[in-house]
Amino acid sequence: TRRLNSTSADGDKVFISVKDNGNGIPQKIVDKIFQPFFTTKPTGQGTGLGLSLSYDIIKAHGGTINVDTGEGKFTEFVIQLPLV
Repeated sequence: TRRLNSTSADGDKVFISVKDNGNGIPQKIVDKIFQPFFTTKPTGQGTGLGLSLSYDIIKAHGGTINVDTGEGKFTEFVIQLPLV
């Protein structure tokens, strides 16, 4: 069981979980959030690189990042990295 904002180790993996109780991410865009330059902000208000760069950095270290969201309820990002 993962708690709100937690870290844990399991075997040869480390898990970092960040969860909020905000509005969640609409299902129609959840598959796009890791794409470079994707943003929900108005033109000129954001670059849309934050999650894309995070995804690339985590992947380069042999890890994964996943998102679980409930519209109107929560969003949780879980990062999994190899334990070195």
